[in-house]
Amino acid sequence: MIKKSITAIPPFTAGDHTLIREVLHPKNEGVPMSYSLAHAELEAGKASLPHRLMERSEVYIILEGEGTAYVDGQATQLQAGDVLFIPAGAEQYLDNTGTQTVRFLCIVDPAWSEETEIVK
Repeated sequence: MIKKSITAIPPFTAGDHTLIREVLHPKNEGVPMSYSLAHAELEAGKASLPHRLMERSEVYIILEGEGTAYVDGQATQLQAGDVLFIPAGAEQYLDNTGTQTVRFLCIVDPAWSEETEIVK
């Protein structure tokens, strides 16, 4: 069993300019899991940089806030409770169009790795 508190995980600024806390990753936990799980934050009025996860799909689960996600040029509005699937290799970014920080979970499968992410 692994138990963590998201608030106890040190954040870092990712290449796409979101604030990330790496919650579960097979390279950190040493457990046989194929995906990684991160908690992300994006301040009001900010947008992440366009990026692609090569050979990796991603799922966003919006916990708080609202914004517009762009996936391969298609826009969709997101708010708390929404789930978004992003296919492997798709260009993606999130624009926080609300008045509060967007907080969301990112599930990447296979697990995220820096060398497979291309940030514009």
